[in-house]
Amino acid sequence: MIARIIVGIVGTLLGVSMIIKNESYFRFLGTNSWAEAKLGSGGSRTLYKLIGLLIIFLSWVYAFNWLNDLLYLFLGGLVKNN
Repeated sequence: MIARIIVGIVGTLLGVSMIIKNESYFRFLGTNSWAEAKLGSGGSRTLYKLIGLLIIFLSWVYAFNWLNDLLYLFLGGLVKNN
């Protein structure tokens, strides 16, 4: 339980740093040709912010053990209840 919370905190901090300090990540990782083509000018920076949001979301899902609830929310209609 404690390990999940620590992973959640570390993941949240990483995601927040990707959102706030995206210029540093951009300089380190460089441009992404797909993001520049699909998201327009500044697409790589936007992609890094979206990845940061995804990391935060996945960290919270892991930390609070929400995976089963999310799977039921999205796939629950496919399973027949008895």
